[in-house]
Amino acid sequence: MYSEWASLSAQITANSCGAQCFSVLNKFPASAGREVVVSVVKQLGTNLGITQNAEPSHLVKDEEVKWCMDVICFGLSLPLQEHETIKDCVNVYCEWLTALHPQPRISVPKPICEDANLYARQIINHFHNLFVPRQGESADTIKRQAVLCHRVLRTLQQTAQISQLMDRQTWDTLLLFLLAINEILLAPPTVKDDVGDQLCERVLSVLFEVWLLACVRSFPSPSMWKTLQESCSMWRHRVALVDQWNRVNLALTSRLLEFSYGPAFPQLKNADEDGQLIPVGMSNDCVAQTWYRFLRMIGNPTALCSPHIISKSSHFVQWALTHEKGAETHQHPCLQQLPQIFLNAMKGISSQVDAFLALPLTAMGAGTELAVARPKCNSILHVFHEWLFEAAHIGGDTWRQNRKKQACEASKRPSSMIMEHRKGSISLSQPNSLNDPASLPPTLTIDKYESGRAEAIGTLCKIFCAKKTGEEILPVYLARFYMALQQCLKITESKECDETLASILLHSGDLFRLDLDGINVLLPGFIAALEIVLPDKDLKLKTQSMAFNRTELRRSAINILLSIMVLPLHYQALPIRDLSSETSEKMFTFIQLKSRLMNILMNALQVETDAQNTHMLLGGLLLCVQDAVTFEETDMGGTASTHMHSSGGAQHHEANLLSSACSERSASLVSAGTASLGAQTTATMGAGSGSMRDTASAHDYPSLTISDDMSFEFGQELEGVTTYDNAHALFVRATYLVCHRLISSWKTDLNVSLAALELLSGLARLHIRETDTLVKIYEASQNLTIISSDALECKRAVKWICDYICYQCSRPPPAHSKDLHSTIVAAFQCTAAWLMQHPYLLQDKDCLQTVLEVVELGISGTKSQSKSGDIPKFKDEKELKPASMRVRDAAENLLTIILEQVGYFPSECGPESISSLLDELALMKHCNSMVPAAAASTEQAIAKFKYFVTENSTILALLEEPLGNDQDPQPTVTLLIRGPFGRHAWTMQLRHLPRSKSGIKYHAINPGRPIPMNDVSQRPECEQKNFPDGVDKVQPCVADYSIPTIDQIREQYGSASIRELEALLENQSIHEKLAWAEADNSVDSLSHSQECVPPLVCQEFHAARLFLSHFGFLTFETRNPHNPAEALGTPPQRPLIVLDTKSTAFAADLDRLDKLSARTHDTVYVFYVKTGQTSAQQIIGNMVEETSHTYDPHFAGMLQTLGWPVLVADHSGWTGFAHNSWSLKGTPEEQQQQLQLKSNVPSELNYNGSQRVLYWADVSSEIAFVVPTTWNLRYNSDTSDGGSLSGSDQLGTSNVWARCESEAGTGAAKSKPRNLSLELDTSTGTGRSQKDPVPPTRRKGNVTKPTLLAQAPAKIFLVWLESYEDYLNFPLEDLLAYTRTGEELHSLQQPRAADCHVIFVHSLLSGLLRVKLQGPPGRMSFATPLVDGMVLSRRVVGNLVRQTALNISRRRRLDNDNYQPPHVRRRLKVQDIVQKYKMDLSEAELLAHLFQRAI
Repeated sequence: MYSEWASLSAQITANSCGAQCFSVLNKFPASAGREVVVSVVKQLGTNLGITQNAEPSHLVKDEEVKWCMDVICFGLSLPLQEHETIKDCVNVYCEWLTALHPQPRISVPKPICEDANLYARQIINHFHNLFVPRQGESADTIKRQAVLCHRVLRTLQQTAQISQLMDRQTWDTLLLFLLAINEILLAPPTVKDDVGDQLCERVLSVLFEVWLLACVRSFPSPSMWKTLQESCSMWRHRVALVDQWNRVNLALTSRLLEFSYGPAFPQLKNADEDGQLIPVGMSNDCVAQTWYRFLRMIGNPTALCSPHIISKSSHFVQWALTHEKGAETHQHPCLQQLPQIFLNAMKGISSQVDAFLALPLTAMGAGTELAVARPKCNSILHVFHEWLFEAAHIGGDTWRQNRKKQACEASKRPSSMIMEHRKGSISLSQPNSLNDPASLPPTLTIDKYESGRAEAIGTLCKIFCAKKTGEEILPVYLARFYMALQQCLKITESKECDETLASILLHSGDLFRLDLDGINVLLPGFIAALEIVLPDKDLKLKTQSMAFNRTELRRSAINILLSIMVLPLHYQALPIRDLSSETSEKMFTFIQLKSRLMNILMNALQVETDAQNTHMLLGGLLLCVQDAVTFEETDMGGTASTHMHSSGGAQHHEANLLSSACSERSASLVSAGTASLGAQTTATMGAGSGSMRDTASAHDYPSLTISDDMSFEFGQELEGVTTYDNAHALFVRATYLVCHRLISSWKTDLNVSLAALELLSGLARLHIRETDTLVKIYEASQNLTIISSDALECKRAVKWICDYICYQCSRPPPAHSKDLHSTIVAAFQCTAAWLMQHPYLLQDKDCLQTVLEVVELGISGTKSQSKSGDIPKFKDEKELKPASMRVRDAAENLLTIILEQVGYFPSECGPESISSLLDELALMKHCNSMVPAAAASTEQAIAKFKYFVTENSTILALLEEPLGNDQDPQPTVTLLIRGPFGRHAWTMQLRHLPRSKSGIKYHAINPGRPIPMNDVSQRPECEQKNFPDGVDKVQPCVADYSIPTIDQIREQYGSASIRELEALLENQSIHEKLAWAEADNSVDSLSHSQECVPPLVCQEFHAARLFLSHFGFLTFETRNPHNPAEALGTPPQRPLIVLDTKSTAFAADLDRLDKLSARTHDTVYVFYVKTGQTSAQQIIGNMVEETSHTYDPHFAGMLQTLGWPVLVADHSGWTGFAHNSWSLKGTPEEQQQQLQLKSNVPSELNYNGSQRVLYWADVSSEIAFVVPTTWNLRYNSDTSDGGSLSGSDQLGTSNVWARCESEAGTGAAKSKPRNLSLELDTSTGTGRSQKDPVPPTRRKGNVTKPTLLAQAPAKIFLVWLESYEDYLNFPLEDLLAYTRTGEELHSLQQPRAADCHVIFVHSLLSGLLRVKLQGPPGRMSFATPLVDGMVLSRRVVGNLVRQTALNISRRRRLDNDNYQPPHVRRRLKVQDIVQKYKMDLSEAELLAHLFQRAI
């Protein structure tokens, strides 16, 4: 840089040697000179104003001043015993230097004021005598000298700062003087506590700070810069030099960044005093020039690793010559600081690199944010590559080979004396001794420099990890970097983690995520490093000067592991070449590394203790299992991989630890069973690969996987690969390991427990090819059941989860917290997932008992049978103390899933609904008696039903009319049951015969009768007799006379009454004769008789009474009329409550109840961000047809794996919008025409919710994926004032299980509990008042008042990035306007950008996908399986994104104190309806109501 410029070193030497010759007093004896100095200086000192008032100087001529300066010059060289005299000399000169100030002191002589620069240069040169070290002085006198030197340095620095008079010559003199005193103090070997040691840091800081001032006032010449560089090379054995160099460099770098990258670039935070280093007036160009020159000031820092080079100066040679034992120059004790100095130099360079990358100076490891406007990697490497690459090779094989080569070349030359180019110093060392490590002391061997090497390689890793998307790095830099990494990643025999290895792992978290060309050649080295760090519980760090946080180190290693987990299955049999070997003996294939990666992951999870690290490992584990399962389904399943076989001889690494979890059948899968299984899987894929569910029977879950375009010719390359790492083995091992650690270690940590349960839920959903042997299980019924042994693994997993719930519930009361109950709720949800995916588990008696016992524990707080031998307690005998209402709700939900959904989901309605799609209006359309025109309104349909409420939580709607499709009239009742878990439709008939025997009609064809005889028989005329004929012959007795005769009656009552009676008898006789005559002439007479036919079948039945009676709803309980608690009309005490349906608002309330889904619902918004886009309009504008050809083709593929495309017009589940969800939508012709209109959005991307949306659901949750367009903004603005869900539907706060307020009444009879009720049976009276438990209650509130959601629903974004760096400028706030669902109107808190969760997905050139997670800080923010920084295969991205979105939402609900599960909200809505529409009827009125027909 300065090769063509002359150095001023000779001038510095001349000034140093001739400083004492300046004074004429040197011609006289020392005693005479001392006396003159004492006399003159004392007199001059009295006029300075230090001890008395200052007076004007009496020196008025130049000659007088020069004579005095001769005296003072001599005085500054006096021995330190003359401290006071020297002090006076210093004071005089310091006062006189104020002549350069804007306001000189009054004591400054006039000649000096008139020509200040001339005299100042002489004074500065004379000061040299003060700094010359005195030999043999005591420590006290040395300290006195240091004090005076500090005074001079302070004065010179102050003068340089405030003087406006200094000319260029004075500046040069000042700089040369500072160089000279640094030379005389710092060039000699360091001696502790000498004047050089005490002044070292101060003289260097003054030199550098004044030099910076000179760059502004009088920029130093190239010769001056060359002299500074040469001088600094002689001071490199001083620690302070590198420290001050780093300090100045960082200050200059801070200013450089300000004007190079603008104010938006993150500012480098320096210490306050360092911020004042750079003068105010320094221009940008001056800053750049000064920064680069200072950077190159000390030469190549790697020279610090060579004591021979550092000790080449004449001062070290002089020490070696005078040493009594004849030591070499490089053996001086002060050189033992070189490793630390080297480390400090590398730290300084690393700090500058961090500044350019906008990394905080304290940042360690991965996960830190880099500035978008950062310079390119090439730019940084152009500046620092030489030093960093050389430092990274220090002590490595390449370095040793180069040293041997140099030594060999030097040995061929004749021994000669080496003449140093500067100052004529002579080195006595032989050339070959420069490379002889044997002569070095033990503290200077090359391994002592490992800390600096580690810093250098870590800095290189940071630079390469800062590569932007699409950025090109020069191949030469990549090659040198890979070589350096390979050298540093070599594992020692002791298997210890040294500083270099730790530094690489700590700063290389992103290396495999950046599309670096050829980075995979380092994969074996990194895997070997991970095998040392991650599986070791007590990691041994071999450190010297660097301190590492073991947790952070493991986290960085896990980050690397997560970025390479999918590589073996992605590249399969692709070979990995060894950089150091030209032969292919050590060549690996990617697939051969898979088992090692699995071992690392499993062992790391086994020993990990940090919660965040465990969370990351669990996400990686599910990724591995999911990827393996999908790979076998889509890739291996479609090929006849008969070439795959196992050969253990070629496997050189450690035995696979997965073998303990594998069966013999699993181990022999590849060799024996792949062909047949492949054919089976192919058939399965062909049957279920349809993307649209066209028929009702096709509602089984379709395949949501996409097969990557991979070659299937890799089977022959799989020799030597163990088969224990197939999907089945991973599933078994992962299930066992996670369950075991969940019980043993993780149960007390909320986040880890949730992550483990999320992983187990994910494992439950995996459908792994059958790979295991079959197991015969004999039940008590002696029926033979043959199932896979996988069922035993699943059964074991369910048992572990149930044990986990039992343990958590049994913990002492102080441990019961919100977090604990959150883990229990999550465990119930996980159990439900296992039972839904493996319904055969409920066929196992033990499993069923275990699950139901846990459900009972959750609902009631205790088990009926604590131990196997105990007598079980019945429900009415138990104290009901659930752990919390949340736990009870979760257990109740699991019980309902077991009874209603396991084995039956999805129903005929499809996964989009777990409720019946029929409502009153739909049923009435199919009634025979219903005129189609009359079924126009819901109110008219509701009028045909009778509504009752039972259990205070279930609404029964009864229709007594048979449906039109019923060909067999029977007493029929159609029920619509609206309960906490949905709406269900049932039709019941009262049949006297089973259906199998009811094929014979009840009314057979009339077989006919005999022909009647038309002969009319003669009716004999006979006299009617009232008494027998012989009655007159009987002798009457007294009793006979008790009955009066007609004459006696006539006499008694009168003849008029008798005549009336006779007239009645006569008239009746006449009427009877007329009737007989008419009958004889009628066609219905016996002579004209017709065949008899049976009466018409009864078509109308009052079946509601039968249903209610048969099901026990009309069995009224005995009540005490004197007890208010049992008064008529108290809902919990009534088996049946009648609802008044005449109110016009009843239909609206029923509709609101139906709009409350029995499942959770979430929405994910998908965006596509092209390179450089930062505004919401640009991003939304991507979803138009004109730009569809510019998409990444994998984006549309990912969308298809997220869910099922559904038409909003036909969809009955969650659509992403509250107004049109959970209802049957008709499709009139107009709507069909609207659907056929051409949209400006490509069909494969048109999922904005207007016509289509992506949808996925399971038994407990729904999720919609919406791709917003400009339509969403217009729609949201149009409907912002509307909403279908009222606030009271979203959040009810009444106490669901509240007891009656008058429960404490006395003298009441014990109520009879209902046997099959799932409701809490409330009892009254004093009989149980002492033992009655107080259950946990919800906060009371009036359910009729509209309430608002206390927490806004979580907004989840899925963002596809073409350029990874665009995530830093993603316009989250602006895009919220496109993501409204209609529920925001009922929330106290509107969605904020800070609360949104964003899943960024960036496609790498390799075809893999990089994940970035962004969300609100908090304990439960990030859910698994996706982890920040994870690299995914396209095969699994849709599945894992969906699981992560669902888990994020579940965690948010768990963390929300005011959240209520869907079935609780529905129950509260039912209670609200009861309160508004109940009819307080007595028993008689209720029965009478049943006999009234509906309208």
